[in-house]
Amino acid sequence: MLEDLKIRPEYDGFLFLAEAARNPPVLRPHHHVELEINLVVRGSVTYVAEGRRYTFAQRTLLWFFPAQEHQLVDRTADAQYYVAVFKPALISRSCQSPAYEGLKRKDHPEGVLNTVLEPESHDLMRKTMDSLMEGSLDPDILNREAGYGYQSNFVYRHADPDGLNAGLHHLLLLSWRCRENGRALSRPVALHPCVRRALGHLAQDEEMGSLNDLAHACGVSPAYLSRLFARQMGQTLNQYRNALRIGRFWEALAKPARPTLTEAVYAAGFGSYAQFYKVFRQTYGTGPRDSLRTPPPPGQDPDF
Repeated sequence: MLEDLKIRPEYDGFLFLAEAARNPPVLRPHHHVELEINLVVRGSVTYVAEGRRYTFAQRTLLWFFPAQEHQLVDRTADAQYYVAVFKPALISRSCQSPAYEGLKRKDHPEGVLNTVLEPESHDLMRKTMDSLMEGSLDPDILNREAGYGYQSNFVYRHADPDGLNAGLHHLLLLSWRCRENGRALSRPVALHPCVRRALGHLAQDEEMGSLNDLAHACGVSPAYLSRLFARQMGQTLNQYRNALRIGRFWEALAKPARPTLTEAVYAAGFGSYAQFYKVFRQTYGTGPRDSLRTPPPPGQDPDF
């Protein structure tokens, strides 16, 4: 699906540091008109794109071009990774010479373009990104809103839009130059058609019930689907379902109807509050009520 990142006109893009310990998992497949880069600074993150699973470790710089639908499917509990996006107008203005023509692509023939940076390049990229974060919103708010403001009234803000825009221009070109000195190490896993169908059903059908129901929809036996999914995705179907439910819990809380905590739990697909509480603590290391004490984004009532 085409995602609207809700970037205000005065910004040429945005940047934030995603942290698995406080960033809600948004696992639906999507793409957007903006170019996106990620820089993994701790742990690892796993995406599915174009029928392949990619796992990116520390110091990996990766690109999602505008036509590339991608889906975050897993990350380690300690994962930290910068997410930067660049509007098409910025790319057009910034990339005038042949050396940067590759940044104008809509997709890439190699799938998800990625580079493991040398330590010096990684440190330079990270320091540049850190400097652009000065004047940005509180990290708790940015992580809680997943940077994009999914299904809420959140919009990205920065204290110095002109300084941010100039920095994004520099960051865009720097990332491309650093790519030339790195090396691509990610070896994607080509997903079996039934695993791809399972991911599609789970992303689109919140009411998809038991393993038997999912296996029937994919045309295979429950045991076969369970084994194949775990082998190819690096996590069990139940773990993936729970990650989806956590993401839907946060989306439910952001709805204008302002549901209660319990209403959001059941809307997300959890069978009980006890099940939700256990999964939430495993994901974030704290209980949901403690997590919800973080400051809400501007315009949102803190009373859940």
